[in-house]
Amino acid sequence: MKKVITKDSQKFLEKYLNNASPTGFELVGQKLWLEYITPFIDSYFTDNYGSVVGVINPEAEYKVVIEAHADEISYFVHYITPEGFIYLRRNGGSDHMIAPSKRVNIHTDKGIVKAVFGWPAIHMRAEKEETPSLKNIFLDCGCSTKDEVLELGIHVGCVITYEDEFMVLNKNRYVGRALDNRMGGFMIAEVARLLKENKVKLPFGLYIVNAVQEEVIKPNVAIVTDVCHCTQSPMVNKIEQGDLHSGKGPVLTVGPAVHNNLLKQIQMVADKNKIPFQRAAASRATGTDTDAFAYSNDGVPSALISLPLRYMHTTVEMCRKEDVENAILLIYESLKSIKNGQDFRYMK
Repeated sequence: MKKVITKDSQKFLEKYLNNASPTGFELVGQKLWLEYITPFIDSYFTDNYGSVVGVINPEAEYKVVIEAHADEISYFVHYITPEGFIYLRRNGGSDHMIAPSKRVNIHTDKGIVKAVFGWPAIHMRAEKEETPSLKNIFLDCGCSTKDEVLELGIHVGCVITYEDEFMVLNKNRYVGRALDNRMGGFMIAEVARLLKENKVKLPFGLYIVNAVQEEVIKPNVAIVTDVCHCTQSPMVNKIEQGDLHSGKGPVLTVGPAVHNNLLKQIQMVADKNKIPFQRAAASRATGTDTDAFAYSNDGVPSALISLPLRYMHTTVEMCRKEDVENAILLIYESLKSIKNGQDFRYMK
């Protein structure tokens, strides 16, 4: 396989993943992303909620989108007890089961306040133990009263993110929080870099969308990147979740929201360039931004290229480096295969 990820791009990836960009508060991460892709694009624009779009050939009428969503799961401060403990609401699909003993950052107007998820010691728990839930997990920021908490700048609505940072296991496994879906943002940025470095002249306008909202332009074609589940770790039912492997390539989804002819073209590109891929089936919606593109603007031919991920919505989300590189290559080569004005309704 071709080496795609460079030392410089991996440094950007680490910085990008370690930055906190919770849902609804993505600005700092978006600035990092835009700073990285600026040398590879002709122009850019943003929308009112913070989606950032890098554009190559902005004057072209035919528009192709490659897209990833930019947010990170987190919590909101919901209730502060008189004793200074903090109860939470989810912001996105945060997994309450992993919370006890985790360290977190509370984002306030005064800056970051450190806290931990508390939990009763093993010696003190009843024989029939309670499991973590939003009703019983809480934060301790070292305060004894509600007034002390408020003095730190913490109030209802402050955002909370986990402190865990990026690491590499066994040289080829990326681990960290927010791989879902900041890996997608990284991959589309790397596609822009490859196009620039290889001096590829696309015959259409390319819109590289790191999205907070799905519909920021009206494209002719959309290729969406997201994550899916690697189902090879313990306690996963393959009958329910499918048989998908980290290390066997990106995943192409079949389903009503995916345009069959665009999908066939991407599969042919993969075969031609010897890029490994896997298949997954979606019964109705894909659960990704693909759905919004597919059913907007009288229907946009859309496809979904996903990265197999272990331990989704935890602080140790894990993917394989070679899957990331193959996903980048597949998007890159697929773009090169699209013709200006191509109408996917009449593909042979």
